[in-house]
Parts: sequence; C-alpha cells; structure tokens
Amino acid sequence: MIALSDSIDRPAFGQCLLRHRAKAGLSQTELARASGMSVRALRDLEHGRASAPQARSTELLAEALRLAAAERESFLLLGKEGRRRSGHAAGQTLLYGLPAVPELIGREAELRQLSQEATTGGVVVIIGPPGVGKTSLAVTAAGRLASRFPDGCLAINLRGVDDRPVTTGAALEQLLAALGIQPSRIPADQNERADLFRTLLRDRRVLVVLDNAANESQVRPLLATGAHSLTIVTCRRALAGLESARWLPLDVLLAENSVDMIASIVGEAVVREEPEATGELVALCGNLPLAVRIVGNRLANRRRSVAAVVQQMRDERLRLDSLTAGDLQLRSAFEVSFQRLSPPAQLVFRRLALIAGADFDDEFAAVACGLPVDEIGLALDELVEASLLAITSVSNRLQFHDLIRIFARERLAAEEPEDVRHRLRDEFYSYVLGRGVAAGKLFFADVREVPADNPFRSLEQARTWLVQEATTWFPVHQEAAALGWHREVLDFSFYAQRYVQSRELEHDWLAVHSAGLKAARALGLRDKEVDSLTQVGWLQSFVAGEHELAFATLCTAVEIAETDSYHSGLMVARCAKGLVLLRLGRVAEALELNRLAYEMSADYDFFALRSWMAVSYGAALFAVGRLEESLAVYQSLLAELTSREGETNRDMETKARVLMLSKAGDCLAGLQRWQEAALSYRAARSAQPDDQVAVYVSEAELALSEGVAWRNAGKLDTARACLEHALELFTGPATGADRERTEAELALLG
Repeated sequence: MIALSDSIDRPAFGQCLLRHRAKAGLSQTELARASGMSVRALRDLEHGRASAPQARSTELLAEALRLAAAERESFLLLGKEGRRRSGHAAGQTLLYGLPAVPELIGREAELRQLSQEATTGGVVVIIGPPGVGKTSLAVTAAGRLASRFPDGCLAINLRGVDDRPVTTGAALEQLLAALGIQPSRIPADQNERADLFRTLLRDRRVLVVLDNAANESQVRPLLATGAHSLTIVTCRRALAGLESARWLPLDVLLAENSVDMIASIVGEAVVREEPEATGELVALCGNLPLAVRIVGNRLANRRRSVAAVVQQMRDERLRLDSLTAGDLQLRSAFEVSFQRLSPPAQLVFRRLALIAGADFDDEFAAVACGLPVDEIGLALDELVEASLLAITSVSNRLQFHDLIRIFARERLAAEEPEDVRHRLRDEFYSYVLGRGVAAGKLFFADVREVPADNPFRSLEQARTWLVQEATTWFPVHQEAAALGWHREVLDFSFYAQRYVQSRELEHDWLAVHSAGLKAARALGLRDKEVDSLTQVGWLQSFVAGEHELAFATLCTAVEIAETDSYHSGLMVARCAKGLVLLRLGRVAEALELNRLAYEMSADYDFFALRSWMAVSYGAALFAVGRLEESLAVYQSLLAELTSREGETNRDMETKARVLMLSKAGDCLAGLQRWQEAALSYRAARSAQPDDQVAVYVSEAELALSEGVAWRNAGKLDTARACLEHALELFTGPATGADRERTEAELALLG
C-alpha cells in the first residue's frame, strides 16, 4: 500500500493524467498531438508545475484518452478543482455532517493510532458499546487530520441505529454532490454511483468519515479503494465482514480520565472538594464517557453535591433514570441497540442478566438462558457484534458493561413472566452451587483421583473454576442464603473448607461461612454448626483481625462440641481457639489447648486432621520458647509426610510440605543454627509450586528468611542473591514493610 506522503508534491490532476496516459499506452508526444496541447504543457501538468489546464483543454484530453462514464467525470472534476487551487483557494471540507463534540479527554493513544493510520490510508473501523465515544473520537481525529488531506474531508451520519438508516444510494448521492458532481449527472443506479465515487477518490487525498454505520452492506460501497485516502467508520457493530479494514476497539475511560471529564464540566474546585465521592461517581458510571458526561451536566445544571448524586445512583433500580440530562439519555442509547437484535439474541441478552459475575463462558450463558450450550453461540456472537457484550482480553470470556447489565435486568423484569424468571434463576443457582460443591470435594485430603461422576476432570480444572467463577458463585451463594436454600448453602460452605486453607484472603470466605453457619442452625445440624463456628472464628481472627470476637465464637464451638460429645469437632475447635489465643498473647493457655488437640488427633488421618493439629502444636511450642521441642514436631511431621507421599492430592501435600519446612526453618533460625535454617528455607522454596497451589508462606518471604540465615551463616554472596530476589518479588503497597526489612538486610551486607 502506498503511503499518503508519497504523493504530497504532485497535484491530484497530474497523478490522474499520468495514470491514464500510461494506461492508454501513449507517449507525451502522442497525447499532445491527439489533444492539441503542447508537450511542455503536458510535462508541466504531470510533474506538478501546473495544477490543471483550462476547461476546454481538459475536455480535449479526456477525449484523447478515450475516457468515459465515471473516469471522465472524475478527470473533469479534478481539472476543475485544480483550477480552483491555482487561484489560491485552500483545500476545504466538502461535507461535514457530524455534530460538534466537547473536548475529547483520555483518548490520546487512540488519536495517535489514527494519525498513524492516516499515513497508511485505507479503512479504519472504530467499534465499541453505546456511549463509549466513537463519534467524538472520529470528529476530533478528523479535525486534527484535516490539514493532511488537501482534497478535503467528506463526512456523513449514516444513522445506523435509527429505524430508517440512510440508504447506501442516498449516502452516495450526498457524497458525490459534495465532490462537485451536478445532480443531473449522478447515476441512478447504485452500483454506478459507487463506481463513480471510487473513481473520483482514486487520485485524491481525502478523509472520509462514515459515522454511525448500520452494517457491512450499507458501508461497503462507500469505501474508497485508493491508497491516498483514509476512511474512518464508526459503528456499534464489529463489521467483521469488511475486507482489508483495520479495527480500533474503543473501551471505557480510565478512572482518572473520567474524573478529568467531570472536572472539565463542573470545575476543578468541585472535584477537589469531594474527591472520594467523585471517584465513586465515575465508578457507578462504569467510566462510560456518555454516562460520565450526563452526570457532569446534571451536577453543573442542578447545583447538587456530588455525594447527593452518588447516593441516588447507588440504587441500581434508579441508576439509568439518573443518567438523563436534557436530551441525553443513556437508556435510549441501549434501547436502540437492543431493538435491532434478532428475537433469539434479545432473549439471550435479557436472560444473561441472571449472571452477576464479572465475566462468564458459553456454558454459564446457556444455563442462565435455559438453552443447550450448542445452540447459544450464534446469539452470543450477535451480542458481541452489537457491542452489547465484550470479550475479555485475557481469558476470551464474555462480559457486560455494568450499565448494560442493569439495562438487561430491566428488560428481563419487563419481558419475562415472574414464574419464568424464578425458574431460570433457580436452575442457574442450583447449577452454580452444585459445581462449587463438586469442585470443593476434590480438595479433601482423602481424594487422590477424580471420581467418574465429578464434572471436573482434574484438581487443576476445579481450582481454575473456583478462581474464574468467584464473582458469580459468591453472589449466588449469598442470594441463595437470602432465599432460604439452607441445604445448598451449607453444602457449598462445608465442601469449600479445604480449598479455603491458605486461600483465606482471596475471597470473602467469612461471609460464605457465616451464611453456612446460619444454614446449619436453620437445619438444626449441631455438628455442622460446630464446624461452621470454627471456620467463622478462625476467619474472624486471621482475616478480619477481630481476635476477641473470634475467641468468643470459638468458645461457643467448643461448648457445643463438648455438650454433644462431637470429638473431631471439639479437637479442631480447640486447635483454632489456641491459635487465636496466640494472637492475643495468651501463650500458656494457647499451648495447653493445642496440646490437647494434638493428643486427640492420634487416631485421625494424617493429611485430613492430624498433621494440622501437630503444626499448630508446634507453633504454640515455638511461641513459648520451647524451640527444640517445636523443631522435633516439625521434623517428625516432615519424615511422616515423606513416607506418605501419594496418599493425598497434590494441593494438600504441597501446602503441608512448604509450611512444615518453613516452620522448621524458623525453629533452626531461633536456635541460631543458621546454615541448617537456610537449607530448610531453600527446601521450602524448592517445594513451592509453579502453578495455582496456594501456600501459607510466599516465595518472597522464604527468600528473605533464607537470605537472613545465610548472612548470619557468613555466606554473604548467597545471602545477597536471596535478598535481591526477595526484593524483586515484594511488589505492591501491601509489601512496604517487607521491602524495608529486605533493604535493611541488604545494607548490612555492605
């Protein structure tokens, strides 16, 4: 493809003349003889020393070159334009049917990309959901790029989302008239109009903006085929059928750009006075430019505080109503796109609102919509094509914009009978909770192979599901609890408990197990009440830092277990209570409880319970300064762990090994057996998994501990390597203290 800059110095008429002469196989002398012009005049035209001949000479050249129809029209029109330029008339915009737009904010990267596209020429399609700012970007880009297109700018609103979009024939008529073709000479046939339009643009440097396109068939005849022009198309649909086009997907704004937009409308002072409220406001708008502009206009015109608008918008039922200012209405923008969907796609769109997750796959979509998975693909593709669903960049899953999801919920409530909505909800919730139970079961210590009836084929697949679908299963679990689904809620909580180990901070497990506790009480299952109380108490301490509350919760668990002679429940509750007492500084009491739990565990499975009672007992011994005894516990555990390899799943075995090696390293460091400590930490690092197996001690923490041990052992080079590695891994605001300690250790090395 020829770069636009290659032809800047040669007028369009000169290019056209040279091309037609070469095509006709004529020399300059032969053409001069046939047209009555001089060879010198022809040479000046082709070399750009003259813009165009007189009108009669242009006609004679056309006859000599045997031009007809569209080629003749284009040739004569180029001559006319050349004569205008020779009279010092500047290049002008021939048609500009686009609206004025406010100052564009947060789109510099996209504007740079369009500037680069202008160098190459061709067709660029700007796509994105309603309200994302496609027209604003195209209009701003056209204004910036206009000077690079001396033959002018053509722009037309194709009204693709209207009930009656502009027909291709009507669009061509407007464009041809803008190029100077007299109405009487515009062909009646659409194909002939398209041929004439392309011929006219072949030798021109023109910027064409086709805004708000409906589909490929409307746009295709309007695309210039020459390498000298750039066509920018905007459309809510992807227009994937366009040949040789490049696509520029437009996403929502960054949060800081959304705040800048609010400030540009209401003033910097308002944003400075209410920074937190402004941040929440743009988040409630989903950083969608149209939504942000609407709330900005409301703030500017109604003199309300940002906090007051935020308070109203927090209610999802009122949010779309809040996004109206004058003739700007976000709901109407969504409505237009929805109405243009096929009936099957409309059904899928509204039923997908049942999925609360951040993203989802085809299987979730099929269950939510009550359709077979092999039948839903076409409707999902249509929703993606219409920019009502997006595809995530990382996992290739589907997602709603938050405001479009709210609109989908409105359509679901308005268009589906209540009994159908409830049936679909119940089927989807049952599916999600059932999948969660099936995934959680695979993390129990006695599961070494996946049962044939489990929907997951591996532990890794189950783990991926729990991580990937967390934004769906969590709200489903909470809503099921509110609906009184006690059995399903309890089962999910119970079977999630092994997966939770070492993943306590990943999700709101406290809410999950609190719901399970209420369900156990509602069902009158006192053993499950003890189990749930123990989980809740531990999470209250470990996650929430509410140690006194956790202690009270665990006292209740112990009391019920003692009353009911629930031996294993009492053992685990005592163990958890002892760990909380350690956090409260009551180490003597903690040691006694953890000793009792450890002694009670003798007859239980090593991986399921006994090893964890021993680890906790070792921690209590360490806390009271009995380091040799603590070390003996961990070394005994490691020996038994090695002898029992293969008796449990990889997740359980890995997290146990890393924790035990780390604890043994701590004991050795406390005993100042530095080289042994370093080797224990090194072994823990070597046991660290490369995948998603969660462990209690991170690679960075182990590298720091190993580095400290090597420094004290006098191995300074090895220490430096460990500490530098730790420093690389300690990233993010939560690791500030760890980074400071690591830097201090490095400073000690000199």
